[in-house]
Amino acid sequence: MSALWTFPSILAAAFLVAWGAEAAQFLISQGLALAILAWLQTLPEFAVEAVIAWDAGRDPERAHLAIANLTGAIRLLLGLGWPMIYFVFAAAGRKRAVGAQHTTGGAQHAAPLLPAIQLDREHAVEVVGLVPPLLYFVVILLRRSLGWVDAAVLLALYVAYLWALLRTAPRDVDSVVEAPAVSRWAYRQPGWRQKAAIGGLFAAGGGLLYATAHPFLESMLAVAGLFGVSQFVLVQWVAPFLSEFPEKVSAFYWARRAHRAPMALMNMVSSNINQWTVLAAMIPLVYGYSSLRHHGVWLDFRFDDAQRLELLLTLLQSGLAVLLLANMEFDWLDATIIFVLWLVQFLRPTLREEIAVAYGIWIAILVIGFVVRGHALLAPKYFWETVRR
Repeated sequence: MSALWTFPSILAAAFLVAWGAEAAQFLISQGLALAILAWLQTLPEFAVEAVIAWDAGRDPERAHLAIANLTGAIRLLLGLGWPMIYFVFAAAGRKRAVGAQHTTGGAQHAAPLLPAIQLDREHAVEVVGLVPPLLYFVVILLRRSLGWVDAAVLLALYVAYLWALLRTAPRDVDSVVEAPAVSRWAYRQPGWRQKAAIGGLFAAGGGLLYATAHPFLESMLAVAGLFGVSQFVLVQWVAPFLSEFPEKVSAFYWARRAHRAPMALMNMVSSNINQWTVLAAMIPLVYGYSSLRHHGVWLDFRFDDAQRLELLLTLLQSGLAVLLLANMEFDWLDATIIFVLWLVQFLRPTLREEIAVAYGIWIAILVIGFVVRGHALLAPKYFWETVRR
């Protein structure tokens, strides 16, 4: 019964924070606005992960569920979220092109059948911002443990990412006319009311998410449990899908408009950075404190072979995603293959090792292609231009 009120509440919260982000990008950088948005959107995910890590500290047999939720959340957002943004963008673009041709009698040139999402220069900060936590997770994976020192390093990397976002300029105010009506209304308020209106959108959406997240997750997980879904599948796929629902709503809302599709994709990338840094850092801190409370000793979070494979698969998927965006675009082939590889591992979990090998081969092909062509990658170039400005 709670699903009847929590589902529309989640939708309303997603739109409120999205409108707040669209208005805020004219006061602060779009990347920083999306970082704030990602924080609010991932509140349900943080709550789920914290509960799982606390229970794992009390009962180490449940430790695998903490990694299952972390890796499932990241792989779902990237393997399903990124491709869905592209396909919504492409479908909406074709619909607009067909409508324009009918209006003008087909006089203009036909639009490309499957255009790529072209990222703006400032989005290089988000693309490059994924690299440091991924490289550090290679070290974590080799050590087979995640401790408080690792948490401190990951949090420092997130702070450095925010610092880079602070060096990015806000959007040109002339483009405010393209924003939704609510965002335009908030931005055009006089004096102190402008910041109050924009902050109010974030606060209202975030407050609604905070109040609704727990009953929404509980009701949906209960429904899934009634259909006989296993605990591991619930934790790795169902719970992350539900906890990431707000960001999917706002991202798909933006993907329908061609000039907002890059913002939709960066919403997902910002959430991925949040997951690889702050969310991952929370696990050893909550786990260690829970073990201290229940067993009298602070313990590092350690991985077994199955958990290492989950992390390796997730790490390879994210590394591939960075390389795909290295030249600041995302096309139909990228979206299709990422989705197919995610779908295979979702439908056939026993093929995790084979999928990891497929990711590794694709990464090698891309790197060789970059070297052979000899062209400078745009993302690192635009990143340095931004932070040096």
